Amino acid sequence: MREILTAGRYFKKKFGEKVYKIPISISGFTCPNIDGTVARGGCVFCENESFSPNLEHNQPKRFFLSPTSENPYLEFQLIQLEAQYKKTKKVLSKKFGAQKFIVYFQSFTNTYAPLETLKALYSKALSFEGVVGLSIGTRTDSINEEVLAYLAELSKLHEIWVEYGVQSSSDETLKRINRGHDSANIEKYIALTHQYGLKMCAHVIFGLPGETPQMALESVKFALKLGVHSFKFHPLYVVKRTALANDFKKEEFTPISEECYIQTLIEAIKLLPENVMLQRVSAGIEDDTLLSPAWCYTKHQQMFNIRQALKKEGMIY
Repeated sequence: MREILTAGRYFKKKFGEKVYKIPISISGFTCPNIDGTVARGGCVFCENESFSPNLEHNQPKRFFLSPTSENPYLEFQLIQLEAQYKKTKKVLSKKFGAQKFIVYFQSFTNTYAPLETLKALYSKALSFEGVVGLSIGTRTDSINEEVLAYLAELSKLHEIWVEYGVQSSSDETLKRINRGHDSANIEKYIALTHQYGLKMCAHVIFGLPGETPQMALESVKFALKLGVHSFKFHPLYVVKRTALANDFKKEEFTPISEECYIQTLIEAIKLLPENVMLQRVSAGIEDDTLLSPAWCYTKHQQMFNIRQALKKEGMIY
């Protein structure tokens, strides 16, 4: 049986014990695909609050950062960061005896802000007791050399990961989902991130509009060729208040079936070298914002079905 290099196995080998990710959502972060810099409306599947369970509802209104904006709410953001960290750490420590953590800047585009804001947030997160590193979710069109240089400095003493939403290598698909950049942009900034010696995780979505399973596998090959160190694979699901929801209601988009997703996932994992980490293989949302597919509602059942299918292929996740 092949034991897949999961995040759990990677971090346990490196730190001698299990390391837990603490997801963080910070008010004010957006992306150039929403604020009009490259496009408007965001990706067709994007309704960021559905991916931000830790985001408080009393956040400032009409507050959106950009790399050139001023930030009058930094103190609020720092308080928000600490409150979310402490809340989740308390739960993980009580339930699992967790002692080491990665702060995961998960929701929105977490490098799309003034450098001083990023420095304040990242350094604050690294100062928390038990934190061994950061994982930063972003887009390849929302990072620059100043940020990469700063992250490279942090990586000398801490575990630093940059998570890029690759999603697809097809320019046609990227245009269809209103991504706001092309595959050449992905290539350019992954190469630049390599120059700074940073670890990278690529997110790839299976079941994007107009894509076949083979196209999804081509996206995996594309990211592998660029030399990413880790992947997150997940199915595209439809939530309310998105452009994709409108297409779904008009029967212009049909979500991927569980059977097709699992088979595509198996083929994707077979492509991965043994030293490439696999951080995620499922996705879903367990509330009434999910429109389809129904199988994405219960992630525990997803994981059971995925593990069973992988075992039949001689792989342990």
